[in-house]
Amino acid sequence: MPHLIVIATALLVTLAATPVMRLAGSRLGIVAKAGGRHVHTGFVPQTGGVAIFLGFVSAVLVRYVGERLWGWPPALTLVGEPVSGVLAGLTIMFGVGLLDDAMDLTAGQKAAGQVIAALVAFAAGVRIDFVGNPFGGGLLLLGVLSLPVTLFWMVGFANVVNLIDGLDGLAAGVTAIAAVSLLVLAEESNQALASVLAAALVGACIGFLRYNFNPASVFMGDSGALFLGFGLACIALLGVMKSVAAITLVVPLLIIGVPVFDTFSAIIRRSRHGRPFHEADRGHIHHRLLGRGFTQRQTVLIIYVWSIALAFGGYAMRWVAPTFKLITFAVLAGLSGLMAYWLGLFEAAHHDDN
Repeated sequence: MPHLIVIATALLVTLAATPVMRLAGSRLGIVAKAGGRHVHTGFVPQTGGVAIFLGFVSAVLVRYVGERLWGWPPALTLVGEPVSGVLAGLTIMFGVGLLDDAMDLTAGQKAAGQVIAALVAFAAGVRIDFVGNPFGGGLLLLGVLSLPVTLFWMVGFANVVNLIDGLDGLAAGVTAIAAVSLLVLAEESNQALASVLAAALVGACIGFLRYNFNPASVFMGDSGALFLGFGLACIALLGVMKSVAAITLVVPLLIIGVPVFDTFSAIIRRSRHGRPFHEADRGHIHHRLLGRGFTQRQTVLIIYVWSIALAFGGYAMRWVAPTFKLITFAVLAGLSGLMAYWLGLFEAAHHDDN
């Protein structure tokens, strides 16, 4: 019941706040312009991330009050849990995205802000201390490598969600699917804090989709995309990775497999054709599907289905025997490879500077 209340709170607050933030974005001129990689027309406010953040924070506050006053099981009030550090890191990442939406930060400024957010969470104990074998037993302690690996993980997650935020409802829907999967895994691993954060993320994303699904009247902007990606990164480390029985990085990478695969293919594609890996182009999965004649809604739904399939695969990788883990991984990798070949993800694409 507490999880349902958390989800409902995040959903309702985001639902109520989004029209307000949409109006604020229009009044303040914080809008996304058509052209370049964008497929929308006109000017669309990109302040929806503020509504997502408000919904998430409100849900976390309700959970905290419930634990203090209503006898709910402890999660935010557990002694030793890195609650404040996680929330501080999330707030910093949100702030970096909001500043970029409003002021167009340089790449260096954005990167510095993202690293600071990750460092705050790391200092609070959200980290990758070991890497296990997904197809067998044994753990490899990272030692001094824990810091760079964790920072790469957190900043990477934030940016893969940001990169896939190219169609109405895409980033919010994919994040919701991933958050539901992580919520289930965190519950089964008895990781209360991760469960609460995942539930809040699910509700905020669903509430935002009311205004963001095609045709969208508001975008989440970098403030929303970076916040959601960083949230997934922290939840994965707190939920799946915190248990010594976890199979290292494979499970959360599968759960958010579509954005990860899209980013990986973009790096390969740009490198093959002599372009900087960070250079924007129109070769992402959603661009390719649109080029195949699918509508925006059809494209988003196809990616939803793909994400759900990978999420189920990630769940299976978490629990099944080593032999079946290998089979599951091979099947999912093969299907994703066929999809990449069909879409031509590694072939040259139109590029732009926008």
